[in-house]
Amino acid sequence: MAAGAAVAAVAAATAAVPTVSKSAPELVSPAGPTPRGALPLSSIDKTAAVRVSVDFIQVFPPSPAAGGSVDDQDAAVAKMRDGFARALVPYYPVAGRIAEPAPGDVVVDCTGEGVWFVEAAASCSLADVNNLERPLLIAKEHLLPRPPPEEKLEDLILMAQVTKFTCGGFAVGICFSHLVFDGQGAAQFLKAAGDMARELPAPSVAPVWDRDAIPDPPKPPPRGPPPSFTAFNFVTQVVEVSPESIARIKDDFKASTGQTCSTFDAVTAVVFKCRAVAVALPDDAEVRLGFAASTRHLLTGVLPTVDGYYGNCVYPVGITRSSSAMREAALAEVVGVMREAKEALTVRFADWLRGGAKDDHYNVPLDYGTVTVSDWSRVGFNEVDYGFGEPGYVFTLNDDVNIVASVIYLRPPAPKRGIRLMLRCVEEPHAAAFADELAKFA
Repeated sequence: MAAGAAVAAVAAATAAVPTVSKSAPELVSPAGPTPRGALPLSSIDKTAAVRVSVDFIQVFPPSPAAGGSVDDQDAAVAKMRDGFARALVPYYPVAGRIAEPAPGDVVVDCTGEGVWFVEAAASCSLADVNNLERPLLIAKEHLLPRPPPEEKLEDLILMAQVTKFTCGGFAVGICFSHLVFDGQGAAQFLKAAGDMARELPAPSVAPVWDRDAIPDPPKPPPRGPPPSFTAFNFVTQVVEVSPESIARIKDDFKASTGQTCSTFDAVTAVVFKCRAVAVALPDDAEVRLGFAASTRHLLTGVLPTVDGYYGNCVYPVGITRSSSAMREAALAEVVGVMREAKEALTVRFADWLRGGAKDDHYNVPLDYGTVTVSDWSRVGFNEVDYGFGEPGYVFTLNDDVNIVASVIYLRPPAPKRGIRLMLRCVEEPHAAAFADELAKFA
């Protein structure tokens, strides 16, 4: 190859690599005056959550509402920023910082500082990077907001980054504190920011704090040593479960039991059984499944009003069986076990609120036998509209989770339907067998 042609080829290859240019993070402060002072977190916030951040991406395809020119995109981002500023007035705690005035006493300090907001521009279209499907063709660090070095990430409540693509589409990266929100609560705030960006007179859901209304029951004495932490080398896998497959599992369960089951019951039963078969632990070893069940409906009468409450409203549900029992169980039997565990939630949560729980249900062994499930398909991130339509796809970035096997349920990118499983729950020696087992149901 001639020297000139070689240089041209290198230049073309370099130009094809997508880049993202970011602005420096800027504070978006509340658009009006807000109260100051410390607000308590609830006992559920402090028990169920930890002082860590949750990262996810919303992918917005080009839409007529946003227009396609650079000026149109800039105007859409300006309205989005304004939406955050206006939403931070009623949701003023989000503009504050997490503080620890005394050891173990974590509060929200309503400082009114605001949330960090980053604007960015990609050198490519969404199609050029496969619409941000896995494997990501843009490093996640380029899509997520991070604060300036003088700020501690664990003190922040929420940050946002909007990345413009040449096609007119956007990616919005969100980082929120799980100590202050659960998924539904974070989605409620983002919907409010969208409402304000679209110039609604007020958020469609008025926020409710009232964290001190939730009782602070005494913790049961620990039984046995605290959970140990082992770093695993989990493989990331993505599996689609079609609506037809889900319907078939539900129909089979109804045919054998005369009862109905939810999509969550059906899909989680498949995951639990298939993983037990794939990892093939010794017959007498325990296999466990855990998930955080919503308790908002159980806080009626505890909170002044449940509508608008955006704190953590979850309680752990766990299932434990022997490895051999789970491998040999019929799928309908596993679905039934799922339903029984969920039906026991009301009694167990009420017992916990009264301080009558005999076990610390948040203390779960974190060995290879445990898998956790999170359902992100229904919490509301897919319904957020900042002024350029609802996202075509929302996905989490949990690739750094390596101490517990995890499964996250997502909605697949539009126009697909069904459930997308984002899996980080087996190591390489079991990955092929796990995929083969799941394929029997997907």
